[in-house]
Amino acid sequence: MEMKRKPTSPGEILSEEFLKPMKLTQKQLADHLGCDIKVINRIINEKTSVTAEMALKLAAAFNTSADFWLNAQNAIDLYEAGKKVKKLPSAILKKAS
Repeated sequence: MEMKRKPTSPGEILSEEFLKPMKLTQKQLADHLGCDIKVINRIINEKTSVTAEMALKLAAAFNTSADFWLNAQNAIDLYEAGKKVKKLPSAILKKAS
């Protein structure tokens, strides 16, 4: 299954759907979450992935689910992997005994 369009990154979602509408800065979010501003900046700029721990924090802060953030990250990861993997192996078919 090949994706034509790159999925929206969790960083873009964070910036465009949460920070900008709420008029929050990266620094304000970092302080609220108890992390370094560099962590937020790297997520927004797609330099680092959203971890399970960060997904829990973002979910709590924005009243979403951790799955929301992890699914967005997973979509990006699969898209990027799909660009790197040129040929997938065929399925292993084993006859029932």
